[in-house]
Amino acid sequence: MNTLKIIASAAGLAVLLVTTAAFIDFRYEKEIKKIQSPKNEGGFAVVELFTSEGCSSCPPADELMEKIQAENENKQLYILAFHVDYWDHQGWKDRFSDHEFSLRQKQYANWMKLQTIYTPQVIVNGSEEMIGSEAGAVFNAIKRQLAQKASSSLRLSCKIQNKKAVIHYQGVADQEEAELVLTLVQQSTASSVKAGENAGRNLTHVQVVRKLARKSLNGKKEIVFYLPDDFNEKGWELVGFVQNLRNGHISQAARFDLDEK
Repeated sequence: MNTLKIIASAAGLAVLLVTTAAFIDFRYEKEIKKIQSPKNEGGFAVVELFTSEGCSSCPPADELMEKIQAENENKQLYILAFHVDYWDHQGWKDRFSDHEFSLRQKQYANWMKLQTIYTPQVIVNGSEEMIGSEAGAVFNAIKRQLAQKASSSLRLSCKIQNKKAVIHYQGVADQEEAELVLTLVQQSTASSVKAGENAGRNLTHVQVVRKLARKSLNGKKEIVFYLPDDFNEKGWELVGFVQNLRNGHISQAARFDLDEK
């Protein structure tokens, strides 16, 4: 478990973001359907899980995310599982881990003035954190966030071809201290763990973040993801959200499936 020096964080930000959405079938490079993320006039919850296949405490949190995902299909709920890399030296290298995800967790520790980072950790809407396997705490945080009225809307457009996803957006923010965070998410997958604390276990995962990008709401309105070798048009989605750079609070989020026809 790593210990962090904490820096001060500051107060909130109201954001308005408006973009449009369309999807292109990368096999034929033609538009197949126009899709817009639904207008979110109620609350929403971005649930970020920091986890690792090398951590024996993490499978219950992964299972909890799967349960929450299955029971809340009609809600504005966005689960994102970030596999951190600081467990990779403990006998098993998590194939989904990325150092960038560990840095994101450390940034939350700075924003929230936490003394340590750990797994499994859940952060809801960038403003509440808890142990990721504590179902009651996670459910209550989601309930609180869903009860709050969203302050902005989010639309994106994406073209997928030649193993790249090119995402365009257009945003207007009331202040400069906000950014668009975009993730490429594999909706479900599994691993057979051969070593480490979970040796011999077959682990299932939902909403695994495979790519992460951050971009100012000003300037060039484009993000490019180079797609993983195992990418196909089924079972993947994009989740984007607007985040305050000063305190980490998330003001809006949206998703769309890349395989939706």
